[in-house]
Amino acid sequence: MLLKEIKEIYHKELGTIYPKEEIDSFFYSCIEHYLQLQRFILAIQPGITLTKEEEQPLFEALSELKLEKPLQYILGTAHFMDLELQVNKNVLIPRPETEELVQWILLDAERNRNVISTSLNDRSLHILDIGTGSGCIAIALAKHLPNAKVFALDVSEGALDMAQKNAASNRVDITFLHEDILNTELEFNFDVIVSNPPYVRELEKKGVQKNVKDFEPGTALFVPDNDPLLFYRAIIDFAEMHLSKKGKLYFEINQYLGEETKALFHTRNFSEIELRKDMFGNNRMLKANAPSRGH
Repeated sequence: MLLKEIKEIYHKELGTIYPKEEIDSFFYSCIEHYLQLQRFILAIQPGITLTKEEEQPLFEALSELKLEKPLQYILGTAHFMDLELQVNKNVLIPRPETEELVQWILLDAERNRNVISTSLNDRSLHILDIGTGSGCIAIALAKHLPNAKVFALDVSEGALDMAQKNAASNRVDITFLHEDILNTELEFNFDVIVSNPPYVRELEKKGVQKNVKDFEPGTALFVPDNDPLLFYRAIIDFAEMHLSKKGKLYFEINQYLGEETKALFHTRNFSEIELRKDMFGNNRMLKANAPSRGH
């Protein structure tokens, strides 16, 4: 079959679910992944023909896309900053908003070396990523802060397995910890603690897209309506004991609970609390300095 005919079938089959530009993106991502063909191939070879064997994965991917399964899970890969990561049903798909959180940490590390650490070259910065999932945050930080000692924690063995594979393929050294932050007895101290914990309330589930709700791990997304800041409180408890004197705590947060999350830090004597919007104008990130009574 002609490749351009398969592209037409993608648009016919998916046209009622996705916009045209997104279908184009799906198609070109699939031919690049499965056939190593660049997206401009049809412009220079409009008559290119595929064998039945070459067609098969494209039509299998199409069947899954019709079910609204995320393309990243179909292909098994996702991009985050300058990284390529493996993903599966055990981990959330990394998102651009989380990239912004990592970039904030990196910018602070560069601007305030004397605040976070005496020097990134003289002493390794100790960083903990809580709820690491695919490992995207920890791996990006380890890549950009090569002198840092990075730890990554998750309650899911499946997530940790994926994160370890991603760390190996991206050639970074990370200490992985199989722990539940709601019940952990870690004894290490850290200069930076970062987390993108579950924060979507059950009441918000109806507004969550099908491709997220039906395929991404619910335990990494949803929290009870009656205790939506459950994980933030637990991490703050942990940080009070394990954040160094000049350490910083960074969170990705629920856009609808920005002020409530910020207030939580005020009640616990954290300082220089900053709420920051993401690229879409939503309250999405929060930073705080260690409590004045720190170690």
